[in-house]
Amino acid sequence: MPRTVEEILAHADELAARFEAYEPDPTDELDAGAVALLRAAVTERSEAERHLVDAVRAAREAGMPWSAIGSFVGTSGEAARQRYSAKVA
Repeated sequence: MPRTVEEILAHADELAARFEAYEPDPTDELDAGAVALLRAAVTERSEAERHLVDAVRAAREAGMPWSAIGSFVGTSGEAARQRYSAKVA
């Protein structure tokens, strides 16, 4: 839908006024320390998952059955197979 130059400029002025009048709500701010802890935890979890996949791969190559792997990772053998078989192949 075509708009006139005046309408575009008026809209731009409205947006600029809203931007200039904006006051952030302090309750919306994230605690930097908590964010850093979360990022570190996510990184550690990712590394741990990579190590676990490597360990499952080694276990399968050594002939360990899925039932034994499942008991080590805290699941059933079938659940372990479903979760890791594509990753270790």
